[in-house]
Amino acid sequence: IYIIFFFFKNVEVVQAYIDRIQEVNPLINAMVKDRFSAALQEAAQVDKLIEEETGGEEVLEDRLPLLGVPITVKEAFALQGMPNSTGLLTRRDLVSGVDAPSVALLKRAGAIPLGVTNCSELCMWLESHNHLYGITNNPYDFERIAGGSSGGEGSILGAGASVIGVGSDIGGSIRIPCFFNGVFGHKPSTGIVSNDGQYPPASGLQMGFLCTGPMCRYAEDLIPMLSIMGGPNANKLCLSAEVDLKKLRFFSVPHNGGSHLVSPVDAQLLQAQKMVVRRLEADLGVKVQELFIPQLKYSFQIWGTMMASPGKDGKPPTTFAELMSEGGKKVWPVWELFKWLLGFSSHTIAAIGLALVELFQSSHPSPFILQQKESLQQEMEELLGTDGVLLYPSHPQITPKHHHPIFTPFNFCYTGIFNILGLPVTQCPLGLSKEGLPLGVQIVTGKLQDRLSLATALYLEKAFGGWREPGKTTAKP
Repeated sequence: IYIIFFFFKNVEVVQAYIDRIQEVNPLINAMVKDRFSAALQEAAQVDKLIEEETGGEEVLEDRLPLLGVPITVKEAFALQGMPNSTGLLTRRDLVSGVDAPSVALLKRAGAIPLGVTNCSELCMWLESHNHLYGITNNPYDFERIAGGSSGGEGSILGAGASVIGVGSDIGGSIRIPCFFNGVFGHKPSTGIVSNDGQYPPASGLQMGFLCTGPMCRYAEDLIPMLSIMGGPNANKLCLSAEVDLKKLRFFSVPHNGGSHLVSPVDAQLLQAQKMVVRRLEADLGVKVQELFIPQLKYSFQIWGTMMASPGKDGKPPTTFAELMSEGGKKVWPVWELFKWLLGFSSHTIAAIGLALVELFQSSHPSPFILQQKESLQQEMEELLGTDGVLLYPSHPQITPKHHHPIFTPFNFCYTGIFNILGLPVTQCPLGLSKEGLPLGVQIVTGKLQDRLSLATALYLEKAFGGWREPGKTTAKP
């Protein structure tokens, strides 16, 4: 990122991204509130700082590694002077007075926020759609979704209108949008990046499943971003340590075992993952072992059970209906559905559906599902250790059309299971499908072994081309 900003005035760089946003945002509806005027003023200050620096570029790069880099931020995060509604109409007038810790660290490193991006209502759905900002489109096909809940962030990055961005992930909300929009994203090991300063806050056991992480077009930007966003905790990851891919153990799991709740994995995604396996074996001389892990068949049940579990203090998590009631009258899901059918509800059908599902959830978790979770946790940790890398589909389908996830609501479990397991995962693009839509794969490693998946993503970017500008190519991986 950094060097290019010394070839141009920073004001010119920031203006170029503003121009790009103004060109594409009317088509994709990814950015919901900008701060262009303030960003240009901050860029002018960067230019002045560079002119006055007498110690050379290296001094600035060491002190301000993201100096002048334009960034965008998911609207669910607090960014000073920007809205923080998370698509809830009752929070429409709320403006952040401070920055979320992860955002503050990026700004302190010199990054310049351009604005905030759309998300699904209350950050709990596969499509970024709400009644405050509307629906976000995929830059590769405007009739398709950008994913959720960090879909606005994925869309703006995929459209080439931002350099790096901030997302959050409790069931795939970084990885799914990155997959659908053909960019890179990383769900860090649990507890590395602060989750403070975002709405809604996690409750119950959910606090251990929610992760804040980087999203970007280029794999090389993941490590600098994670190093900054993690603050002192990033030292636990040893991100500067050299990784020799030839010394790692690689595994490939092509599907979750055929759960009747989830769509079969698309043939093009299976083929893309096989091509990764062949490339790893040919280039690195490693043997990629194909596995079938039977417990993955229960991924959705495990995710749902753990998400509904009380925290260590014995208190149950805040219900979705309670979150929908924030700042307004209490929401009754059945009544809200009736209002929606008549066109009077201020909530999306996805949000209402989630609230309705909660009404029928059992307060007594299944011993069988808890057993499957513990068994899977143990097996994955033993399998990956400190040198294992696992390839797994990002989603069973290539980017769906708008509103179609309502018919396949459990497909997110391909990502959500790793939140429960607390494992780091890097989402990596693998070129485009025959329809010109992004392909991709998840790269999973053991706890605190984030550098292994990040190094693998760097390799796969070189091997398969990484991000492809929408409309420029339909090349397959």
